[in-house]
Amino acid sequence: MLDNLNELKAFITVAQCQSFTKAAAQLGVSQSALSHTIKTLETSLNIRLLHRTTRSVSTTDAGEQLLQSVEPLLTQIGSEMHRLTEFRNSLSGTIRIHATDHSIRMIWDRLFPLLQQHPEIQLEVATEYRFTDIVAERYDMGIRLGSHVNKDMIAVRICEDLELAVVASPAYFQKYPKPQHIDDLAEHNCLNMRLPTKGGLMAWEFRMSDQHVVEKHVEGQFTFNQTPHIIKAAKEHLGLAWVPKDLVKEDIKSGELICVLEEYQMSYPGYHLYYPNRRDSSPIFRLIVDALKI
Repeated sequence: MLDNLNELKAFITVAQCQSFTKAAAQLGVSQSALSHTIKTLETSLNIRLLHRTTRSVSTTDAGEQLLQSVEPLLTQIGSEMHRLTEFRNSLSGTIRIHATDHSIRMIWDRLFPLLQQHPEIQLEVATEYRFTDIVAERYDMGIRLGSHVNKDMIAVRICEDLELAVVASPAYFQKYPKPQHIDDLAEHNCLNMRLPTKGGLMAWEFRMSDQHVVEKHVEGQFTFNQTPHIIKAAKEHLGLAWVPKDLVKEDIKSGELICVLEEYQMSYPGYHLYYPNRRDSSPIFRLIVDALKI
């Protein structure tokens, strides 16, 4: 298909220049190579397209018909290719991001000013907890914890390590003693998170003094699928929550929530922006990556 387009382009150039010499110079090829290309096209169509003399070149009736029908089409193709190049090199268009509500919250202060400076950029954000194939679902980029990014993706760190904390309200601890060890969680009403990808409950993870990680499958009266609901339930004295510490740091500071089991607290590699390597050549894409990376 590409060879045919090149042959047609060569024919149109010769017909318009009415000279193999001028057409070859315009196309940047030798006269012999151009003559061979035209002969190949005529052979494939089984019809003569050009009259050749020592002084001039002109189209045959068939060649003139081909010129009039094909030249506008190739011009349109060239225009569309130019438009695509301009689009690729411009700071306009739509970027689709798959993330969690927490990760978007962490980068919003860097992302929002960028969008204000470039109103021609359109941003579509899908926030959910399930893992997804961003290529198959046509997202431009995704955000996950560093340990959850597939190896075939380019990953760019966009925040510091993420700490998770066990918290509950003072009123809850008036009813139940504060846990001193992770095994004490079995005696408490724990607020669970339902994972959307596989449907199971999220295990709580803790780092022991010898640095190995222990998973705890906790039990409780309430199960949610969104972190904000878990935090609200903890503030309503309904149980222990295991949540990102940055989401409750002000509540801990004010005394509305109390942090426990801090010596077992887990931290994870921070959120990473990830994307397939073919995406990073777009200026709008690079602009967003550069604004978010740390």
